[in-house]
Amino acid sequence: LMNAAVALGVEPAQIAQHCDSVSLCFSKGLGAPSGAVLAGCREFVTEAWRVRKLLGGGMRQAGVLAAAAHLGLQHAEVTLRRDHDNARRFAEGTSGPLSIHVLDSPLLSISLAAVETNIVMVNVQGAWPSPAELCDRLRAVSEEEVAETGQAVSVLLFPWSARTVRAVWHRDVSARDTELARRKLEFVARKCQE
Repeated sequence: LMNAAVALGVEPAQIAQHCDSVSLCFSKGLGAPSGAVLAGCREFVTEAWRVRKLLGGGMRQAGVLAAAAHLGLQHAEVTLRRDHDNARRFAEGTSGPLSIHVLDSPLLSISLAAVETNIVMVNVQGAWPSPAELCDRLRAVSEEEVAETGQAVSVLLFPWSARTVRAVWHRDVSARDTELARRKLEFVARKCQE
């Protein structure tokens, strides 16, 4: 909800007005250690409260967590906009001579039109590597990588589907981290082509 609101430049309420219920997690892009909120009609929230108690949910002294969630909400637009900008930079590869988009790799492609928030879907083309194999190579650090690039970089991406890898940005991924991840993806793609 918050990522969509920032990407669209609207208040979250403008999106939520079309929903019967809304759940918002504070521990993802908003950076709180834990917590979530659920909103909906009185009957829905009452039933959710009953089921939560039935299943043993609930916390005492949750004020510290609520304060972190409140702080996350106050800074949501700036924080999430930075995440969106980093995702866009990764997809565009604007800070280097080569980019995933411009590289025109026979192995990888990214639809820039689909990069609207903090999520980038990398399309894996051809029979090899599979998304899982690509993710394994991005996570691993080889002696060859260190010798060639002078750096040991491990990137954690998620094999999303049979031909897609998902990359997601959050408040702890900096612009520098984004550049290192982009370079690592290019390095791995080049090595897979050789």
